[in-house]
Amino acid sequence: MDDERKVLPLKEAYRFGAEHALEREMAAIRDMEIEWDFSYTSSLRRGFIVDLFTKKQLFDAFKQQYWPAGDTPWGQRKKEFWLRLKGRYEDFLAGRGASGVEAEDEDQAFAAEADLRDFLANNLACVEPGLRLYQQGDQKGVEFPVDDGRIDILAVDKAGRFVVFELKLARGRNRTLGQILYYMGWVDKHLGNGPSRGIIVAKEITNDLVLAVQRVQGVSLFRYKLSVSVEQVS
Repeated sequence: MDDERKVLPLKEAYRFGAEHALEREMAAIRDMEIEWDFSYTSSLRRGFIVDLFTKKQLFDAFKQQYWPAGDTPWGQRKKEFWLRLKGRYEDFLAGRGASGVEAEDEDQAFAAEADLRDFLANNLACVEPGLRLYQQGDQKGVEFPVDDGRIDILAVDKAGRFVVFELKLARGRNRTLGQILYYMGWVDKHLGNGPSRGIIVAKEITNDLVLAVQRVQGVSLFRYKLSVSVEQVS
C-alpha cells in the first residue's frame, strides 16, 4: 500500500498510548464490545483513538512517529470520518436516532438508512394494508421527534392506532427491542389512543430477538429483501 494512503495502525496506537500513561484507556478501546447496525469496528476504534490522542495533545506526535499519512488530505478525511463514526456510535448507545455517516470505499456493506426509511414511508401498504403515515401539522411521521431520539417512521393503522417503526439496515438485536418499547411508551403517553404497536424491520433478524419478542405484546418483526431488475432501452 502507498505510504500516503496507509491507514492508522492500531497495534502501534495501542503501544504508543500505553507508553504515554494511557494504558487503561487504550485497553478499554481495544477490548470494547461493539454492538450496532453497521460493520465498522476497526474504524470505530480509530475514532476513539484519534479523539483521545487529540484531547491529550499527543496526536501530532503519534502521526510523526507512526502515521505520517495523517497529514495528507486523504489522512485528514479519514480522521474526520472516524470522528463522525464515533459520534454516531455514541448517539446509538444513547438511543438517539442518528444518520449521516457515509459509507466509504473500503466498506460499502450497507445502503443508506434514509433510502430504506423513505421507501417504506411511501409504501406502507407493503407492510400492512391500511397503514398511512402520521402527520401532525407540518410534522410528518418520518424521523418523528420524541424526548430522547427520533422515531424512524410513525404510522397509523386502519383502526386509528399508532404504529412505531424501528429500522435496522443490517441486524436487529435485543437492544432494538428496548428502543422501540421506549418509543411506543412515549407515543402512548404523549399522543394517546393506545396501546400503540411496534414493527421492527431489519435485513437480518437474530434468533435471540425472535425469542425476546415472543414475550412482548404488540411488537412484530419483518425482514426486508432487496432486488434489482434491468430492462433494455430501445
